[in-house]
Amino acid sequence: MAERKVRVRFAPSPTGALHIGGVRTALYNYLFAKQHGGDLIFRIEDTDSNRFVPGAEEYIIESFKWLGIKFDEGVSFGGNYGPYRQSERRDIYKKYVQQLLDAGKAYIAFDTPEELNAKREEIKNFQYDASTRMMMRNSLAMPKDEVDKLIADGTQYVVRFKIEPGEEVHVDDLIRGDVKIMSDILDDKVLYKSADELPTYHLANIVDDHLMEVTHVIRGEEWLPSAPLHVLLYRAFGWADTMPRFAHLPLLLKPDGKGKLSKRDGDRLGFPVFPLEWHDPKTGEVSSGYRESGYLPEAVINFLALLGWNPGNDQEIMTMDEMVKLFDISKCSKAGAKFDYVKGTWFNHEYILHKTNEEIAALWAPVVAEHGVNESIERITEVVGMMKDRVNFVKELWDLCSFFFIAPETYDEKTIKKRWKEDSAETLTKLMAVLEPLDDFSIAHQEEVVMKWIEDNGYKTGDVMNAWRLTLVGEGKGPHMFDISAFLGKEETLNRMRKAIEVLK
Repeated sequence: MAERKVRVRFAPSPTGALHIGGVRTALYNYLFAKQHGGDLIFRIEDTDSNRFVPGAEEYIIESFKWLGIKFDEGVSFGGNYGPYRQSERRDIYKKYVQQLLDAGKAYIAFDTPEELNAKREEIKNFQYDASTRMMMRNSLAMPKDEVDKLIADGTQYVVRFKIEPGEEVHVDDLIRGDVKIMSDILDDKVLYKSADELPTYHLANIVDDHLMEVTHVIRGEEWLPSAPLHVLLYRAFGWADTMPRFAHLPLLLKPDGKGKLSKRDGDRLGFPVFPLEWHDPKTGEVSSGYRESGYLPEAVINFLALLGWNPGNDQEIMTMDEMVKLFDISKCSKAGAKFDYVKGTWFNHEYILHKTNEEIAALWAPVVAEHGVNESIERITEVVGMMKDRVNFVKELWDLCSFFFIAPETYDEKTIKKRWKEDSAETLTKLMAVLEPLDDFSIAHQEEVVMKWIEDNGYKTGDVMNAWRLTLVGEGKGPHMFDISAFLGKEETLNRMRKAIEVLK
């Protein structure tokens, strides 16, 4: 058989914000597809109309645009295998439901929710399967004319998959190896509901994967219990030869304690679990997003890639292209990955350092403008160069660097106590006299002149510099003193010194 082109899919349901675990699943699908010269399909699984949330689909697409995960085909991307929304594929599914019914691989069941609940009360651990199906109201246990009449009368029904007991089902998993399960523990899953004329996830997913020629299904570990059912469905349709390979990814776990990562963990510990800010149209609740919290998309991608996968070397910082080259799905962990959000912050800091000063300045310039400062991008870039190594997020720069653009109005009490000595006003007045005649106010020239003056007068360097910093910055922070004074220029430096001496003396 000819080697098939690799085709993978990411198929979210539009039921709310996209969880960061879903982002990681999409990322691993993307890396796998790119590595094998394949295609990544974006499909929307919206067969459960009760759970549909307006705006969710657009939110998901916008999230991937921001993250830089590009799809080759699908909803909003086009392609030759559409439609890519399951709700638009009703007629396609009906044909395949009928095929299973005609082959005796599925049957029609009329049990009402009340009848099913009564049976659960009556039989402990009740499961609709080979051992109980003949007690129920379905086409296997009822005469054909009765079944036909109920359908003709418009009685609602479901179609269930008929699972034969006593069969060992093998799931070929790229991460977990050969997963074996006995068919006896599976129930006769509902594949189709007449009420809305839509299939359930199990049938739609199999039919779509087959018709869209999906070669590998890479999804979360939570779908592993469904895999044997999906294998049996492939066989029931006679598609065993084109069955995709499975890979079930490890869960993302809470940063502390046991269990899987939830939105509550993010709220409790102060980190986002969604890529973008989400405004819930039903409750009005706003949930934080990585974008709005100030994370760089490349940092989020790099951080997520290493939650459950290890490239096998010590490299942590990787571009998307490097990840594509190094990615090996079989090297994904079987055990869940703890969501180390602190490491996520570290990645963001590293990516700020890796970006050029110009790139960070472009991101920070709107923040500077928001504070009413009209400053050139060149000057903003200069400040970024001095200070970017001190922040984890671009937005933190303002609190750290505003003194470059706005003269201090007040002076920090603690710093005054610690750094402003009895003779500071007098010493700094003399320093002003040293700085005033300088035509060359460059870092190097200032440093040469001032350091010689300190030495000649027997001053303590720390005393002079700390008091001087207080006058220019308003507190004890910032880069090298001559970097600050050179940036401010002679006139602004002297003005700030004059004002501080007046206020502090």
